[in-house]
Amino acid sequence: MKKIISLLLLLVLLSGCGNNNAKSSVESYMKKYKTLDSEVLVDLENTIKKENLSKEQEDKYRDILKKQYKDLSFEIIEEEYDNEVSYVTVKIEVYNLYKAQSDATIYLENNPKEFYGNDNLYDVNKFIDYKLEKMKNTTDRVTYTITLNVIKEDNKYVIEDLTDNDIKKIHGVYNYELS
Repeated sequence: MKKIISLLLLLVLLSGCGNNNAKSSVESYMKKYKTLDSEVLVDLENTIKKENLSKEQEDKYRDILKKQYKDLSFEIIEEEYDNEVSYVTVKIEVYNLYKAQSDATIYLENNPKEFYGNDNLYDVNKFIDYKLEKMKNTTDRVTYTITLNVIKEDNKYVIEDLTDNDIKKIHGVYNYELS
């Protein structure tokens, strides 16, 4: 009897966890960031590898983005349906790493000698270290909206790949000054 009850309980739990609509698929997707899901961490590593960073700088950047993901807040604000595609708009709030980077660049422009090496030449690694420290310590937050396209395939709701701008928004590095 215990086995039957356990099996029924398991079936109830599994059926409740399914993504049976576009909104729940997007909620699950966003929660993957907050829980540092393995899929998200693979994408994180790919992002880090695109940068020209030392091993120590990669570690610091990884920690910054992990904090960004864990502290991301989101709210689904709209759902629209058009034939086979659902459009789910999400408002997210993240650390404003774009501002931290911008502030670091302004500081570099006003204080270039602080980033000279022993040879009296500009040392890019000194600046990267400074910028990463600014990013690590920022508490400023910014709000963005992103719209995810969700399609139904084989009775599952699948989120199409995010745009580069949407990924930059999740990372908090989107240049909102150009918008």
